[in-house]
Amino acid sequence: MTFWVFLHFLHSGNSIHFHRNRKKIFATQIIESFRQSSVSQPKATAMGIVGNLSPQQRQSFDSHGQLHRGFQQSFLVIESFASPAEIEAMRKRMDGMLQAFDPTTTASIFSTKNQVKLTSEYFYESAENISFFFEEKAFDDNGNLKQPKELSINKVGHALHEIDPVFKEFSCSEKVSSLLFSLGYKKPVIIQSMYIFKQPGIGGEVTPHQDNSFLYTEPKTCTGLWLALEDATVVNGCLWAIPESQKNGLVRRFIRGDDGVYFDRPSLSYDQKDFVPIEVKAGSLVVIHGDLIHQSFENQSSNSRHAYSLHAVDTDGCKWAEDNWIRRKVEPEPLYSSGQT
Repeated sequence: MTFWVFLHFLHSGNSIHFHRNRKKIFATQIIESFRQSSVSQPKATAMGIVGNLSPQQRQSFDSHGQLHRGFQQSFLVIESFASPAEIEAMRKRMDGMLQAFDPTTTASIFSTKNQVKLTSEYFYESAENISFFFEEKAFDDNGNLKQPKELSINKVGHALHEIDPVFKEFSCSEKVSSLLFSLGYKKPVIIQSMYIFKQPGIGGEVTPHQDNSFLYTEPKTCTGLWLALEDATVVNGCLWAIPESQKNGLVRRFIRGDDGVYFDRPSLSYDQKDFVPIEVKAGSLVVIHGDLIHQSFENQSSNSRHAYSLHAVDTDGCKWAEDNWIRRKVEPEPLYSSGQT
């Protein structure tokens, strides 16, 4: 049975190693507490959608007066959100896509370290397509792949949820809609989707960032839904986050102008000891506040860390920023409409 758990960690420890272990122990205690006490209770319906958070959990989602704009504890882990059959279907479908993909048709590279420099028309057009992006370390000095294409791709995005039937079935499922309804969304859309590989040995670092930087609405409404398709650990590049960092607000925005993309402010420096690992089993969903500072390190292990990531925004009483990098030709279909304005 799916159950909901909050991970709220202590900030202590004189070294990163001690810091990690301390938080793992505390996280386990919190999980067991919610395993024993959490009860899902239906909420009001919207077009047949039923919310599934308990009163205790809804209260924890209060974000100082802002409508569904975040969680006090900054992220939520939902174990067994996806079934083994769903995971197998998505992984099998992606295997088929990779087999059919001709790497000579594009050499687009994705990197959070060099995001401004490497952004291209191929990247822009991926907002409404299924596009393939390579790891920075996938090519040798002569521009040739150093290993098979299946082990060289960084991610596939950003419209899997719209175009491919297998990914659309999960992305538009009742349980995804129910989750967003529980968080207060009135007319949500999935604005982007990504299949992330985190390849063994070359899976690149994702630097500290906030999702609202890239997918900005007024007021802010972005929530990330990060589904582990394989176990995610500190060894193979799991997510790391600074708990409650969303309370400090949005640091900077990623702007698309006439001459390309840029950040409107310099990046801040973060103390790595403030980050905590979010280690999860395959099938677990990590729900991420749009202002949460989070990152992942390079995968230096021999195991991949596949994940499927969705980002949702509200369209009821919210304005999509025209200077976001995504400029769609066709408006996305909402998952549901609550009928409230």
